[in-house]
Amino acid sequence: MVIDEVHALAGTKRGDQLALCLSRLPNASRIGLSATVAHRDILRRYVAPNARIIETVGGAPPEIGMILPQGRLPWSGHMGLFSAPDILLRIDAARMTIVFVNTRAQAELLFQELWKLNEATLPIAIHHGSLEMEQRLRVEAAMADGRLRAVVATSSLDLGIDWGSVDQVIQVGAPKGVSRLLQRVGRANHRMDEASRAFLVPANRFEVLECEAAIAGVAALELDGDVPRPGTLDVLAQHILGCACSAPFHPDALFAEITTAEPYARLSRADFDDTIAFVENGGYALAAYEQYQKLFKDSLGFLHVKSEAIRRLHRMNIGTIVEAPC
Repeated sequence: MVIDEVHALAGTKRGDQLALCLSRLPNASRIGLSATVAHRDILRRYVAPNARIIETVGGAPPEIGMILPQGRLPWSGHMGLFSAPDILLRIDAARMTIVFVNTRAQAELLFQELWKLNEATLPIAIHHGSLEMEQRLRVEAAMADGRLRAVVATSSLDLGIDWGSVDQVIQVGAPKGVSRLLQRVGRANHRMDEASRAFLVPANRFEVLECEAAIAGVAALELDGDVPRPGTLDVLAQHILGCACSAPFHPDALFAEITTAEPYARLSRADFDDTIAFVENGGYALAAYEQYQKLFKDSLGFLHVKSEAIRRLHRMNIGTIVEAPC
């Protein structure tokens, strides 16, 4: 099992779900990959309790500059649209560019502003998570084939992109972290022997300081990021129901299994039993309502899913995409 960009999973609900799924494959060999590891030992244990770290020697250091507008730089605002003429000049001077922004609204507005100024009709596209999958795939195919000169993108193109023809990255707005900036800069000249080239475009005067600090952090290799938190109980509850939909299980065996996953290695048996009770019948608060009774226990203590309807409901609703992190 190869876990790419493992730093982006550990400490998230998707990472919790993946760790629980991997706990059901105890004999599978695991390899975790990342270029920006801030908390090495925690990520090592996330991949596998007995994993060892193999570190490669870094390639050419990145070349990062800053683009300041020719006119006045405002004190506030975060869109950076006033820098569109300077961004377009940089796009025209390069072979292929990814213009990263921090929000989907910013991507839409900057894309429109670039097209207003694009008298040379350079082929420029947009890519973010709210676009239809078919449209995103068309943009990715066009970039891979070299039919575009630039794409304005959010974090949808942060990871897993290996387009060798991209020779420049432009970050509009403060990058909000050294590790995040390194990931985005690494999309340009995606080769060990060539320096990745990037430009930061501050959206206001205060962001000039943030950009300067980010550039200094990259030069010093001072990676940042929050320490991955313990696994969440809502993801655990979802996993428990999924296990029951697969086959009956005994709580003792499942507890032993899930505590081999790093996010749940320090889970108490009391919290586990409470989560089991919540999935089984809604717990102390909802036990009186039939619609929350999803599991039943046989005479040997094994838990079974209550009905085929519960299985269908689970398959239709499984996932860890939420409106806001919690």
